[in-house]
Amino acid sequence: MEKISSKEIAKIFLKLGFTAFGGPAAHTAMMREEFVVKRNWLSEQQFLDLMGATNLIPGPNSTELAIHIGKEKGGWKGMLIAGSCFILPAVFITGILAYLYKLYGQLPQVGPFVYGIKPAIIAIILAAVYPLGKKSLKSKELAFLGMSVLILSFFVLNEILLMFGAGLLFMLYVTIRERKTLNSIFPLAMVSVPLATTATVTNMNLFWIFLKIGAVLYGSGYVLFAFLDTELVATGILSRQQLIDAIAVGQFTPGPVTSSVTFIGYQINGFWGAVISTFAVFLPSFVFVALLNPLLKFMRNSKLFSTFLDAVNIASVALIFSVCIIMGQEVITDWRTVVIAIVSLILTFGFRKVNSILIILMGSVLGYCLTLM
Repeated sequence: MEKISSKEIAKIFLKLGFTAFGGPAAHTAMMREEFVVKRNWLSEQQFLDLMGATNLIPGPNSTELAIHIGKEKGGWKGMLIAGSCFILPAVFITGILAYLYKLYGQLPQVGPFVYGIKPAIIAIILAAVYPLGKKSLKSKELAFLGMSVLILSFFVLNEILLMFGAGLLFMLYVTIRERKTLNSIFPLAMVSVPLATTATVTNMNLFWIFLKIGAVLYGSGYVLFAFLDTELVATGILSRQQLIDAIAVGQFTPGPVTSSVTFIGYQINGFWGAVISTFAVFLPSFVFVALLNPLLKFMRNSKLFSTFLDAVNIASVALIFSVCIIMGQEVITDWRTVVIAIVSLILTFGFRKVNSILIILMGSVLGYCLTLM
């Protein structure tokens, strides 16, 4: 596979770090546009495999996808550069907001601009998931599996259960169908052990709290906030209002929503609290990707594990589509958001070469203008 220079990897991921709004599904869509459509760094199948693998391990999905792509295109150095450059813009912006929040006690009013971004992001995600879905639908059985995962996602909130369940069931089905002997497969289980914390915490306490969260975190940013509520609010380290404001910061800043941890660390222990908390929560992602990435080629070359990966891929697509449906219900609530969503869909599906950043800017400006009416 052709390797890309460290400078080029840094430039692209810094750009994504500053412009990737909307959460993991939207970040995945933007990465597909950059690396599959525009630059041809990866094929659709390679991107699907990386996306599926990312969903199997704990941690922020879009950050781990960035780390995977960096490893594929630039080796170990590329892995570190891609992950760091994708994370740092969000951390930098969040750090500034954390300082201003501590100084003035409130966040800037950005509601009118964010109002139009969210419907536009749904269109971007749908435009990306459509070709990925077509690529992952390799058989009628996989189509049925994807539809089943989509339906179950509205009732079963555990995403990793759906991913592993789909992979293992499909692998079992193919093995039985081909009358091969099935060896025992035991997926690794990770146990979360609560840490004892007090209202006064040292930076070492913060490091262990956020390292544990980064090592066991599955699912969306909202799962992260549930962990934070248990570890910090319930123990008196953080107020609920501070957590709510941290959630808001994660929603209206670009990059991984996990950068909210920078905001929280700053509120607890200032600059070094922010640095240590951020380092700790993202560290497991680099470790997990470093361990998993070399296994992907083996999995794809093994007929048995290839069926597992195919099932995980279709399950990943189904879960992204599920996110779009849930986001649509939450975001498209009046005629203004309907207009923004329709215009965005026309642009993303009708003009494939339109950059997703322009779609986001259009949504933001259109949202601001429509709220003035």
